[in-house]
Amino acid sequence: MTKEIPETAKNAFEKHDAIEVADEGYEITTTVFDGFVTASEGPEWKHTYTVTVYVPTLDAATAEAVGPAVLDGWRETFERRLEDAPKSTRSNVELHDFDVEEIGDELQVTYTFEWGSEDRATAIAKTFVEYVEGTYVEGVVPGYEYEEPVSDLLSAASDAGNQGTPL
Repeated sequence: MTKEIPETAKNAFEKHDAIEVADEGYEITTTVFDGFVTASEGPEWKHTYTVTVYVPTLDAATAEAVGPAVLDGWRETFERRLEDAPKSTRSNVELHDFDVEEIGDELQVTYTFEWGSEDRATAIAKTFVEYVEGTYVEGVVPGYEYEEPVSDLLSAASDAGNQGTPL
């Protein structure tokens, strides 16, 4: 997979301390959820970047069953909030594609954008992955018992603020 990535993008990924080579391109290592970035040749002096993050569905993250109304409302809200990821980057990022697809017990979140500076694009990709994780944690529904890794994220958020979960 990394053979198809432009050399300048590879160099930017490989020099970043939060990114490692993986089967799916380059893995962002700052989150509990699996997040990856790849790049391909883009128009003119830009590359096209694809960021993919895998998160558990709500019912896969809970120890007990979650009703269909809660599941539908949660997913719809989660997707709407994920569309705002470019606002978290401190850059004027225009998404060329955004998609959330359910694959088994996971949601695959995908962002595609073009950028000229490989170093800045790498930072944007990392921000997108972290934004997905933060948005997920903020959107957990109270009243359920969560399993790993979500329970670990909630515990860390609670410990950091000593004020409970970020709900």
